[in-house]
Amino acid sequence: MPDGAVAGAAGPHGTYAPGDDGQYGGYPDPDAYDNVATYRAGQSSAPPAGPRLPWKPLLKGIVRHPGRTFWQMRDHTLWGPALTVTFVYGLLAVFGFDQARHDVLSSTLSTSIPWVLTTGVAVVLGTLMLGAVTNALARQLGGDGAWAPTIGLAMLITSLTDAPRLFFALFLGGGNGFVQLVGWLTWLACAALLTSMVGKSHDLPWGKALAASSIQLVALLILFKLALI
Repeated sequence: MPDGAVAGAAGPHGTYAPGDDGQYGGYPDPDAYDNVATYRAGQSSAPPAGPRLPWKPLLKGIVRHPGRTFWQMRDHTLWGPALTVTFVYGLLAVFGFDQARHDVLSSTLSTSIPWVLTTGVAVVLGTLMLGAVTNALARQLGGDGAWAPTIGLAMLITSLTDAPRLFFALFLGGGNGFVQLVGWLTWLACAALLTSMVGKSHDLPWGKALAASSIQLVALLILFKLALI
């Protein structure tokens, strides 16, 4: 090109033709921006999932750094920890209610053991169904997460957040004022963690994530909190 020539000089009809470098008048092809915008619009805001966490780091992660744990486990199933922790929680949950604890302790072993085991299975099935409802609502609201990780994490969140209330209820009774206060605080913690998990697992804003979690939160409030008042 001669000295002083301009890339993309005016053509015979007064329009600018692309120069040797594929640019229009020294500026990039506008179609390139459209292609980049289209590509970025189709990308997910979620970072890639990390390796599956063993059960101990998983449980610690939900309590200590839940956001990072939810991102990492959003594509991994966790039925083993979820079913085990929830079943143990269900076995102990019966002792968190004053009347139920009295009935169990005053009954014979042949009666109390099946009762406690049945309660454990019922809690597992109940949290499993509530997690399925939460996942279905998240999908209806535009979420794209997998059902198994969502349900498993929801089961763990439900059991772990209510553990402090259950611990004090074992010694002080479910009707104790301090136990009830702890119960409300742990329910709020469950709401925060469940909303965060649904939002990260399904790429939803917090408002939609909270809406997807609402039925499960109301059910937990009725079953484990209001029943003690």
